Amino acid sequence: MPLSNYFRWQTGAPPEGEKGGAIQRVIASPFDYPSQALLYTPHGLYPQYGEGEAGYVRKLAAEVERLVRASRGRAFVLCTSTRRVGQLFDALAPRLPFACYRQGTASREELLDLFRNDASGAVLFATKSFWEGVDVPGEALSLVIIDKLPFAPHRDPVIQHREQRIREAGGNPFMQVMLPEAILSLKQGVGRLIRAETDRGVMAILDSRINTKRYGPQVIASLPRAQRTLRFEDVAAFFAEEE
Repeated sequence: MPLSNYFRWQTGAPPEGEKGGAIQRVIASPFDYPSQALLYTPHGLYPQYGEGEAGYVRKLAAEVERLVRASRGRAFVLCTSTRRVGQLFDALAPRLPFACYRQGTASREELLDLFRNDASGAVLFATKSFWEGVDVPGEALSLVIIDKLPFAPHRDPVIQHREQRIREAGGNPFMQVMLPEAILSLKQGVGRLIRAETDRGVMAILDSRINTKRYGPQVIASLPRAQRTLRFEDVAAFFAEEE
């Protein structure tokens, strides 16, 4: 379901074109994403839980590390759970040559001040409260990493009830709710990167489902129109241009 249709479905607005229907307009961004930003979606990172989780987290941490080293810090590592924040912070903070901050050790405002004012480049590990309403324009933030696509947890009883009601009505819970809501959340997360017309940086989504699943093109089409790559070498070259 396109995001415009999802919004109409949520609000009960009639489709455009019908008598009395809603008028739809897409307002262009003032930012030149093709020249200001690079979207990195590597292969080989599929979220794992249970028996395979430890190996997956090691692989994820290695990818985060080389990205943060390429960007010389100046990064948000945004995760979909506090558990993943803790795992990545514990694995990387002792190894990275940058100041590392973790959500929960201070207030959001205090952490943002520390991050903004760290002239040597810092790394902030955080979860959902930093995915929106956070502005760090300028070179202090040049890399936003998303650990995985932010789908709602299946075990949540509220989510399960919503899915059941949609099925009973003959609908598709994934396409009608889960995917549009994940896309909206993802747009908020990557939107932390470019906050001014002079900003420049990389958006890294470390969930290879975006490359292989049927819904991947819809996710990509909903994101800012940045250049896209699957190669780390392109990310390294992007940051090397600043030196």
